[in-house]
Amino acid sequence: MIDIQKANDCWHEVNGNIIIKLPEDFNLKANLGYLERNKNECMFEVENGIITKAVAVGGTLALVQIHVNDRNQMIVQFLKDTRPGNPAECAAVVSYIREWFDLDRDLKSFYEMAKSDPLLKNPVQEFYGLRVIGVPDLFEALCWGVLGQQINLAFAYTLKRQFVEKFGDSIEYNGKNYWLFPSYDQIAQLTPADLADIKMTLKKSEYIIGIAQLMASGELSKEKLLQMENLKEVEKSLIKIRGIGPWTANYVMMRCLRFTSAYPIDDVGLHNAIKHLTGSGKKPTKEELLKLSQRWANWQAYATFYLWRVLY
Repeated sequence: MIDIQKANDCWHEVNGNIIIKLPEDFNLKANLGYLERNKNECMFEVENGIITKAVAVGGTLALVQIHVNDRNQMIVQFLKDTRPGNPAECAAVVSYIREWFDLDRDLKSFYEMAKSDPLLKNPVQEFYGLRVIGVPDLFEALCWGVLGQQINLAFAYTLKRQFVEKFGDSIEYNGKNYWLFPSYDQIAQLTPADLADIKMTLKKSEYIIGIAQLMASGELSKEKLLQMENLKEVEKSLIKIRGIGPWTANYVMMRCLRFTSAYPIDDVGLHNAIKHLTGSGKKPTKEELLKLSQRWANWQAYATFYLWRVLY
């Protein structure tokens, strides 16, 4: 959940730019390495260490450029006269960015655990300063989870681009379009036939429209999920939704709802990273994965994210 008050305490303004205070262990290079892993990403652009992204605040769209200076401060500049007109909307942009990079997370105990863990010690050393890059919008996170089911990552990015460019809004700047993810209200009005020219399966089209309809009706929301008592209750609620299984549920809990103990135990990327690091020819068994989960207690999401970076 976005904490506007916390955002207000962690930023200030200089010459019209927003300056966000960063944790000491934040490392821009490590995070850019993740953001740049696929050139077909359509939700932001990274060029020369500068991130350009469209952000929805209230009923308006803002286009921001983000970079980190040599004092480890994040500088946010609004482009094309898209600066919000009131302080609350500026704070909402800051809150979105803080949530995107998980900047309010204290990682000391994760690093303490990881430095003596046989699987994590090298990835943590190599990618130190990396945060679990989030997907703050629940509809976007659920759609990305559905799109990525049972296909390779490159094709998932292609599907996302087709979906976003067909149904999303954009801001044009310097001859480029910067896209916002389609709203659930819009997608809830569609039928699978409207998605027919996107190269996803009919079932995935049905799943995405069904999720949009649940959100449009108010039955499903990020706020409702975050009010639940614990991770297991949230997981149970998510897997009741058609098209959402345990993998997608844990992916969403990890990257959107920010449960650090979310653990996508069936994730192929996690299995491949473990095989690579252990030199094993076989994927880890469920028992082995559960033992690892106990070793990484309360930090399974961060452990998974760092292991993903070994191969992806």
